Amino acid sequence: MSLQEHLKGGLTTVCRCWAVTRRDGRVFGFTDHDEAMSFDGVEFKADTGLTASALQQVTGLAVDNSEAVGALSGDAVTEADINAGRFDGAEVVAWLVNWRDVSAREVQFKGSIGELKRADGAFHAELRGLSEVLNTPVGRVYQKPCQAVLGDAACCVDLSAAGYRTEVVVEQVEDARVFRFTTLAGFDDRWFERGRLEVRTGQAEGLVAMVKNDRVVDGKREIELWEELRMPVETGDVVTIEAGCDKRIETCRLKYQNIENFQGFPHIPGEDWLMTYPQEDGANDGGSRYA
Repeated sequence: MSLQEHLKGGLTTVCRCWAVTRRDGRVFGFTDHDEAMSFDGVEFKADTGLTASALQQVTGLAVDNSEAVGALSGDAVTEADINAGRFDGAEVVAWLVNWRDVSAREVQFKGSIGELKRADGAFHAELRGLSEVLNTPVGRVYQKPCQAVLGDAACCVDLSAAGYRTEVVVEQVEDARVFRFTTLAGFDDRWFERGRLEVRTGQAEGLVAMVKNDRVVDGKREIELWEELRMPVETGDVVTIEAGCDKRIETCRLKYQNIENFQGFPHIPGEDWLMTYPQEDGANDGGSRYA
């Protein structure tokens, strides 16, 4: 019996189920029924206290939205994982299910987790529909700096090549934001500035942050992040650091030998050139006439 046939019968035995898939691949199942159930290889737990407000759906291109509310628990959603951002952008699928026959079910919502808050032992997750991606700008912008992300399909730089990525053991860390090493002497000053730091082991495993500064201070390499990692990092943890790019054509040519894939427009005339006017003497070469 399909779910629609069951609903037409008058006496119903339905509940809601949610599957949350984090970006690290872990899947969590929740249900507002009083007993656990499973389907599609996911176990939906009933002891999480998860509920959802009414789902607002529209026929146009506006974003469908809802909110899920649940209890923080050690084997499901923890405050530490929320603080670390592990649930940010997680995929969400919600079903209406006949709990007597889980094969009778229908998907009511697909989307992702937006803003996530926690307070008083509970969390509140904003659910954003699939049409949310329509808010993402599409297309290229005519600007001098490169628009590609270092190492992506447009950039084509192989970051696994020698010199662009290194794995190192944490020697000294301050406030989960400033790292100091004595083993990075083979890299030029500021080589990792604007790059990425990813934690490979320890409590913060999987967390990624952007490098703000890369300096040699008192004989040690000091890597400073834009913001502190949201989980503790300890001496002995392993991190991977990738070289950075400031999006200039000179950097693309000299540091990465990748000028043929530069995704900016370095020869766009500047404001001085646009504001020049014909004159009888001198050369109109695009430079400032007052230089």
